[in-house]
Amino acid sequence: MKSSFAAGRFIKIQPMKTETIAIHAGNFVKSTTGDVTQPLSLSTTFLRDQNGEYPGGHMYSRVSNPNRAALEKLLAELEKGAEALAFSSGNAAGMSVFQAFKPGSHIIAPDDLYWGFKKQLLTIFADTLEIDFIDLTKIEEVEAHVKPNTVMIWVETPSNPLLKITDIQAIAEITRKHQIVLACDSTFASPCLQHPIALGADIVMHSTTKYIGGHSDVIGGALITAKKNELWEKIRNIQQIGGAVPSPFDCFLLVRSIKTLPYRMKGHCSNAMALAKYLEGHDGVEAVYYPGLRSHAQHEIAKQQMSDFGGMVSVLIKGSAAEANKVVNKVKLFAQATSLGGIESLIEHRYSVEGPNSTTPKNLLRISVGLENVDDLIADFEQALQ
Repeated sequence: MKSSFAAGRFIKIQPMKTETIAIHAGNFVKSTTGDVTQPLSLSTTFLRDQNGEYPGGHMYSRVSNPNRAALEKLLAELEKGAEALAFSSGNAAGMSVFQAFKPGSHIIAPDDLYWGFKKQLLTIFADTLEIDFIDLTKIEEVEAHVKPNTVMIWVETPSNPLLKITDIQAIAEITRKHQIVLACDSTFASPCLQHPIALGADIVMHSTTKYIGGHSDVIGGALITAKKNELWEKIRNIQQIGGAVPSPFDCFLLVRSIKTLPYRMKGHCSNAMALAKYLEGHDGVEAVYYPGLRSHAQHEIAKQQMSDFGGMVSVLIKGSAAEANKVVNKVKLFAQATSLGGIESLIEHRYSVEGPNSTTPKNLLRISVGLENVDDLIADFEQALQ
């Protein structure tokens, strides 16, 4: 592949593969010292010239910053979108979309929507937005819930924590027909395994805390749009004026982490598949939810819209919540902690996290499969399930 460097910026000559984009698209290097990677820019404000303009392209770091600009460009290229916006958390990213709609707007969301977003919609937006939570895997029921005031269908695939797979293309046909927005939370897939915009989504959301960050040391979120339009400008205004933006250091860490994202995802997927197959055959397990298994209800859809099946596995332990908690407390390598997507394996009793109003099965364990040797992970479960 031919390439050149102009003003310290990597210029692509032909379409690049994901691994190459991940390494090079975030390199906004403008330096006389020969930096290979972009340095950290901590300045909160930037110089104006004699005409009052900003020759460096930035005015104030809440509005824009060199490190955030690099991260946003990189995410837009990875997701094949027109533009990206970075936020201080995944919750802030999602909330910015909800805030962009007028009071009285109707939103359709999945019945097993990520608990943080469900709490937002049921509390913060309870008096301003109308919400229907339905099973989006039942495509025939989706259109029946579209109303005159419906503005958006929010999809989460794979879902958290039941790992349901929603047919993005099928939902996109409905949203195009009714001229409403299709937003997709693709956090569990990462930009390496799924491209919702290519499948018809208008906006893609990520908690960059998870696989994109990948090291459990930075919190962030992002939105990527298929095209710049009035809704996108509203969201941009919420980001810049509301100020829920990541710090330059957070952006620096995320750009650094994305360079290894494609290769980390290969390891997560391989380990998750091996662990899921082992758990599916264990007598102490009632059911395993992993889209890579043929037993998964939406396995064929996952094969069509994902290049691999991710690093998340949910499992139902035979028995009660007490039996599930016994397993959580017996594993040694899996840290009992809330989050996912890091290089280390995590496990949690999800119902305990979500609380008494949760619809998650009480015997469900959500597993974020890390990059340890998979034989060690399987052996850890073997002793915990005895």
